[in-house]
Amino acid sequence: MYAILDIETTGGKYNEEGITEIAVYKFDGHKVVDQFISLINPEIPIQPFVVGLTGINNEMLRSAPKFYEVAKRIVEITEGAILVAHNAKFDYRILRTEFNRLGFDFERQSLCTVELSQKLIPGLPSYSLGKLVRSLGIPLSDRHRATGDAQATVKLFKMLLAKDSEKEILKASVRNAPKLRMDTKLVQLLEELPSITGVYYLHNADGDIIYIGKSKNIKKRVNQHFTSENRKSLEIQKEVASVSFEATGNELNALLKENEEVKRNKPKYNKSLKTSVFSHALYQAKNKDGYIHLSIGKLDGRKKYVTAFVNLQQAKATLENIIKDYNLCQKYTGNSTASGSCFNYSIKECKGACVGEENPLEYNERVHQMLEKYNYENQNMLVIGRGRELDEKSALLVEEGQFKGIGYFNLNYQLNNMEIIKSIITPMKSDRDAQNIIQNYLRKNNRLKIIPLNVPAE
Repeated sequence: MYAILDIETTGGKYNEEGITEIAVYKFDGHKVVDQFISLINPEIPIQPFVVGLTGINNEMLRSAPKFYEVAKRIVEITEGAILVAHNAKFDYRILRTEFNRLGFDFERQSLCTVELSQKLIPGLPSYSLGKLVRSLGIPLSDRHRATGDAQATVKLFKMLLAKDSEKEILKASVRNAPKLRMDTKLVQLLEELPSITGVYYLHNADGDIIYIGKSKNIKKRVNQHFTSENRKSLEIQKEVASVSFEATGNELNALLKENEEVKRNKPKYNKSLKTSVFSHALYQAKNKDGYIHLSIGKLDGRKKYVTAFVNLQQAKATLENIIKDYNLCQKYTGNSTASGSCFNYSIKECKGACVGEENPLEYNERVHQMLEKYNYENQNMLVIGRGRELDEKSALLVEEGQFKGIGYFNLNYQLNNMEIIKSIITPMKSDRDAQNIIQNYLRKNNRLKIIPLNVPAE
């Protein structure tokens, strides 16, 4: 649990400042579950430059509560949570100073979104909150007011959690979470999980990830782990101490994150990914007459192929659809061994390549149309899909046929140049499995919006 906050002060000498406004949003890693917002009477004058910066003046604070009157609420909303702020050293120092004046030792763990941003999004010209969120497409209203800055920090932190491929933030929060009693552990863990699409992480008592999975219904899938009696599930049930998850908005993003993070984290209960999850592939080759011949065979990573399939049945079904959609010849797709014309020629669904009536150039043009759809080699494109929330979309970036990563953007944000696109994308590895996951998913799902990109040469 996180307490994301922003504090406005009177300004003045170090450790003599007073709080004029505070906003705290309790954030469970996915949504805000509680909040506290208040002006505060600091009982000392506000510096003139601060009045000009924030718009908060002494008159506005005359009837506001004093810090001691809201101190209990601040303790309650931050209890058991990690404090998160943009320049957290400042906000944490100010809070500790105020509590020290009351004779109370206020101690919390803290995370700084400036430091996290510098680590996870390196190379930006500025990491000030205003310029940073603007470059990332995060809306920011009421700049230099606690509510506006804290709300923007919530959205920034959510993006940083997604970009944290090593899951260091997540592991740290798990290690600091209170331990559940073993007898009620599994039931309580399930109660806290949502029925959403995403990736889930099973942790041991030390916060280490012992299993990673994906599902269109996280709660249902984890319940299967906790109720199954196979050997692996029983071992997991003994060892699991907590479950965390990351919403992805759609299944394609979940598949890609699972593929990347299993290989990166190597959890003890995930199968070793020494072999691809894809077993068969579609190959192409020109015959002596110049026609492109398509064939299905076992996937061989040493050979170039058009696209891959999880099994032979899927491969055959896809090839049948290709033959039908592009009026291809059965003879040149491995579906006919007849020496003369193919069956489709007799029912006028083949244009006669098998008997020489259609020349190779015309026939191959339709094959190339199919290749452009089924293999995004050398293509530059964005795949737009469902986001994690109603006002959000996901973006998957492919450059020169290489998968670059995924990110999320607000519906009001314009993706109008490559720099903006890259700023929201969390980089991911473009291995064979990732390429095949994308091709396989795009083949089966026509609802995703694909935007071709014109990428200028460097």
